[in-house]
Amino acid sequence: MVRYMRLAFLSSTSLLLLSLHTFAQVLPEGPGKAETERLCKGCHELARSVSLRQDRGGWEATMKKMVAMGIKGSEQEFSLVLEYLVKNYPAEDVPPLNVNKATAIELESRLSLRRSQASAIIRYRTENGNFKSIDDLKKVPGIDPDKIEAKKDRVVF
Repeated sequence: MVRYMRLAFLSSTSLLLLSLHTFAQVLPEGPGKAETERLCKGCHELARSVSLRQDRGGWEATMKKMVAMGIKGSEQEFSLVLEYLVKNYPAEDVPPLNVNKATAIELESRLSLRRSQASAIIRYRTENGNFKSIDDLKKVPGIDPDKIEAKKDRVVF
């Protein structure tokens, strides 16, 4: 029994050290790093969040969504986080989003959609087959066609 407890302790310690090492590598150094870690990691995994590279408008929309969901911070902290994300996780490093293969989180972040809108796109795609054009995407119930039109340069079919 002691052997199994020792093995379990070593396994969990190894996992903890691995996750701490991984976490430490996620965010590059720079102004706003500490604020980004403090404000964001309370609700979700940072690695997943910053993997969603966006332009300034996308990051602003994401931050507005987080504020609406209850994140607490000062305007100065939010400003530092925004500048940090824009600088370190820019959209231009990301290829266009294939809306026929995209996950809900990719649709949310890359197209600045609400979770319900991303789910509606996936549901529509599942029920009606792949999208062939921007006009097909605009047919999804509950999606603002103007918002999709504004992001058309970010999507492929």
